[in-house]
Amino acid sequence: MTVAVVGIGRTEYLKRSGRTTKAMAASACRDALADAGLTIADVDGMCTFQANDSSSPMDVAWALGRDELAWANSMYGGGNLVADQIATAAAVIEAGLCKAVLVYRSLNGRSGYRFGTIEGPMQVTGENQYDVASGYLVPPQWFAMSARRHQYRYGSTCEDLGQIAITQRAHAVPNEHAFYREPLTMDDYLSSRWINEPFHLYDCTSEVDGAVAILLVGEDMVRDCKTEPVWLVGSSNSQSGAGWSSWDDPTEMYSRTAGPKIWANTGLNPSDMDFACMYDCFTYTVMATMEGFGFCEKGQVGPFFAEGRATYGGDIVINPHGGLLSEGYIHGLNHHYESTLQLRGNAGVRQVADAKVALVTAGGGPYGGANIYSKERP
Repeated sequence: MTVAVVGIGRTEYLKRSGRTTKAMAASACRDALADAGLTIADVDGMCTFQANDSSSPMDVAWALGRDELAWANSMYGGGNLVADQIATAAAVIEAGLCKAVLVYRSLNGRSGYRFGTIEGPMQVTGENQYDVASGYLVPPQWFAMSARRHQYRYGSTCEDLGQIAITQRAHAVPNEHAFYREPLTMDDYLSSRWINEPFHLYDCTSEVDGAVAILLVGEDMVRDCKTEPVWLVGSSNSQSGAGWSSWDDPTEMYSRTAGPKIWANTGLNPSDMDFACMYDCFTYTVMATMEGFGFCEKGQVGPFFAEGRATYGGDIVINPHGGLLSEGYIHGLNHHYESTLQLRGNAGVRQVADAKVALVTAGGGPYGGANIYSKERP
């Protein structure tokens, strides 16, 4: 059985939503159902991923008016799980356990639970307890350390990272849904405050409140939907047991294995992609995974962006919506919303010309994966 995305929904991305995560999740799911022309009665599976900051599938299903599901799953984790959630939902459909699955992510990521902030006593368990003495505990520090190593080994610079932030901001300017839409210059980038060297402010994702929902169905239900389907061509995943502290090469990420896997799984290659939504919790994530998925040689991502090869009219459009850096941090599920919008040809002034195939990645460091979508049925 072949699986397709037939519905997408989202809320506004705000500094302060004033809503619960359950209310936002239900709203995004309703929009995805309406987009597809289906109802909650057609859905028999739901899944999400969270870090103690969201609502469970059964709570959201109940809010939508569904009191029983054939399959419900909530995984603990962040952006490393997005591709896996899509792949798992598709596998459940292909196994015949469900006919339609809603994948959602809802979080008050700015006004509520924020990564890197701690209220009350700090309790650190597992391998992270050994990093307490040096204060090496939060994602900006982990990724900054990796970026610094990349600069040492391959000669990449802060200006190279800045090219990524500037290009993505330019893509966000015409995006009415983006949280940040003001043009960004290199002077703006370099004069912004340090977060963790070599990261400036604009190297870091834009935390927001909001929710996104993606509705997947099997091919036998596609004919019942009012939207043009976007087909899932293939997926890959790579989760290392080594963890951050024992990862052997910080200049590389999960993409060094997930990249070759997805090209082998689909028979496609980087040059077949019309655009790519690259997970960008930090600019360096884009840099390392662009290399790992084979779009650039080591140390060449900065020039690739500077020469206009990562935007409209170039080799490939990277994050046409502005990405997590400028549109907003919905833990990567908004990348899947954007890929569907583009492949349908519904992105308006941001439309990538003749877009037929797209790569969507998710994760950072040792953990992550990817999905490929196509306008044409595989």
